[in-house]
Amino acid sequence: MSQALLAGISRTTEPRTMLRRFLAVDAAVTGANGVAYAAASGPIGRFLGVDDVLLFGVGIFLTVLGASVGLLAARPHPPVPLVKAVIDANIVWPPLSLAALALWLEPTPAGAVWTVLQAVTVAGLAALQWSALKATARA
Repeated sequence: MSQALLAGISRTTEPRTMLRRFLAVDAAVTGANGVAYAAASGPIGRFLGVDDVLLFGVGIFLTVLGASVGLLAARPHPPVPLVKAVIDANIVWPPLSLAALALWLEPTPAGAVWTVLQAVTVAGLAALQWSALKATARA
C-alpha cells in the first residue's frame, strides 16, 4: 500500500499518527459491535440467525478487545509487539469467521452477508494497520 494512499485515508503523513488512527477506528468498530452484541444478543441473534448465548459471549470478548485496542491507540508510541498482536488477531478473524459460516453456523441470509462484510472489514483494517506499522518502521 502506498504512502500516499495511507496518508489520504488517515489524513496525515505522519506514520505513527496513521497507525494510531487505524487502531482507534478498529477499537471503535470492535467495541461498538461488542456492546451491541452483548446488550441485544437476543434480537440481533434472531435477526442474524446466531445463538444468543454465543453472540453474548462474542460481544463480551469484542468489548474487551475494543477497549484494549483503544488503550493501545491512545498511547503516543504504541509498542510494536502489541500492535503486531492486534494485527495478527485481525488476520485470523476473517478466515475463522468464514470457516464458522461454512462449517457450523446456520445464519439467516442477513447473518451470512453480515459475517462476510465483517470479515472483509477486519481484513481491511489489518492491511491498513500493517502498512502503517511498516511506514512507522521506515520513518
